[in-house]
Amino acid sequence: MFGTNTSNDHQELTLTVNNIPNSNGVIRVLLFQGPEGFPDQPKLAFQNASIKILNNTATHTFKNLPNGTYAISLFHDSQNTGKLRTNTFGIPKDGYGFSNNAASLVGAPSFEKAAFKLTKDVKHINIKLR
Repeated sequence: MFGTNTSNDHQELTLTVNNIPNSNGVIRVLLFQGPEGFPDQPKLAFQNASIKILNNTATHTFKNLPNGTYAISLFHDSQNTGKLRTNTFGIPKDGYGFSNNAASLVGAPSFEKAAFKLTKDVKHINIKLR
């Protein structure tokens, strides 16, 4: 039925993170449903995860997601501190990434650049760590 919200409107989304230089620490992931808080405010994220790294890859499945537009930001927390380590100029010391492998010249990309639509046909996202 159109216009109704049933359990069939909820999907799973599997995230695979590649290009991780080592298996130290975890990959910290934030999944956002809109631009508010993107990319680095965990309290405003729709869901979050800390993913173990195995053979330079990390995989996680988000469950019970309503269809809609999302964006993912993530970083390699190599020392398991819970924070992205940066140098004195604010440049990340550890790898990071965004859905669509979005990038910008300075700082993080916009929500719009990283956004994707979750539907029954989109069930997997690959992000290459930078």
